[in-house]
Amino acid sequence: MSETRLPRRFAKALASLSEMPDPMPRLAAVRRAREALEELEASTVAEARSAGATWGQIGSLYGVSKQAAQQRFRRR
Repeated sequence: MSETRLPRRFAKALASLSEMPDPMPRLAAVRRAREALEELEASTVAEARSAGATWGQIGSLYGVSKQAAQQRFRRR
């Protein structure tokens, strides 16, 4: 599977959100999903770091410098 493609289940979940008829409940659901993804992203970066990934590798994945990756994901 290509890394640029979303897994099918995730794509279906996004599609189901976009199909919600009322925009306010849809907006609330999108906000909750975004927050959950941000938490998953932060924990995955921490896991990658623990597994030996460098800030340069993480930055490269995001198309930013290692310093920018550090600033974005360094634990506060």
